[in-house]
Amino acid sequence: MFHDRAEIHVEGGRGGDGGLSFRREKYVPRGGPDGGDGGRGGDVVVAADPALRDLSALRRVRKLQAKRGGNGRGSRKHGADGETIEVRVPVGTQVLDDQGALLADLTAPEARVVAARGGSGGRGNARFATPTRQTPRFAETGLPGEETDLVLRLKLVVDAALAGLPNAGKSSLLRRISNAKPKVADYPFTTIEPVLGTVDGPDLRQLTVADVPGLIEGAAEGAGLGHEFLAHLERASLLVHVLDASEENLEERFHTIDRELAAYGAGLDERTQLVVLNKVDLLDRPPTLDLRDDRIARVLVTSCATGEGVDELKRALFELCPVHRPAAAEEDSLPEFLEYRPRARRGPRFRILRTDRGYRVVGTPPPPEELEEALRRVGIKRGAAVEVGGEELEWQ
Repeated sequence: MFHDRAEIHVEGGRGGDGGLSFRREKYVPRGGPDGGDGGRGGDVVVAADPALRDLSALRRVRKLQAKRGGNGRGSRKHGADGETIEVRVPVGTQVLDDQGALLADLTAPEARVVAARGGSGGRGNARFATPTRQTPRFAETGLPGEETDLVLRLKLVVDAALAGLPNAGKSSLLRRISNAKPKVADYPFTTIEPVLGTVDGPDLRQLTVADVPGLIEGAAEGAGLGHEFLAHLERASLLVHVLDASEENLEERFHTIDRELAAYGAGLDERTQLVVLNKVDLLDRPPTLDLRDDRIARVLVTSCATGEGVDELKRALFELCPVHRPAAAEEDSLPEFLEYRPRARRGPRFRILRTDRGYRVVGTPPPPEELEEALRRVGIKRGAAVEVGGEELEWQ
């Protein structure tokens, strides 16, 4: 099944704790502090992979969390940075937050966005040594990573897209002109998900063509199967408008789909169209279509049963689809590595320092429930001392 949407919760890795250590060697009396810093937590990165076709790999993924950073150790040894998690998605995937705001549009292969940055590592006690405080008995704990809910939405990047009413013969045309093998049957809504095909042309050139489920009147408002897939027409350079030539009122059937494209927006009503009058083998005489529209680049007559007009259709696709997509210049201007800094749900209003007897909370103390959760996350043990606001408490 084709999946063009996914929702996941991502969390950057927690930073490693700073080391609380003192130099202890023979013939080195009163060795100073030598605790190293903790490593940064790993990031969660969303990257566009041209080998993927949909988001089905994420259909059962609910949460992704990067690895935490390593803890600092003695001899000023710093902890290793946490491993970054990379989420691979198809080219054309949009990354949105849980409010629907667009964070990144991955329209180029290997485009990347940092969805959740890992927390910074805590400083070891060696970093707190001063001439007046030569034996600091505390070190910082690592900060939690950023976390957020993401909505991934795929909009196919294709050269041409087949659009039309149900049972117009779009799937049969795609089978005829490309390497795709969509399901074909003599009833409406045979196609229930987009199908991609590659069309081979002269000079080793190839085109990507999409067969989108049939649209009906009211599709832009949510009627029929086509509502979920109108977005896949947005990035097509050419719309191939397929009409069943054996039906009556071809002009009205054309305008039915055209109205839905205009109601959906995104410039679909301004896109160049190639009109295909299909199933002419069912007619006794050639069909006629009385339309005067500057958007219509060509009108062709085809039959998937006899092969009439199929070669002419393939030639027209290569003539009307640009060799270089117009949006390429805009895509090239995008940085290869995008960075998004989501709102951290746990803001660093306070820090927790490790001491030789337990922990010390500096900054603005949070509510008791939040403080307890933060202390549990840093691994507090029963009996440890906790200094909060000038008071010393014992963890039970």
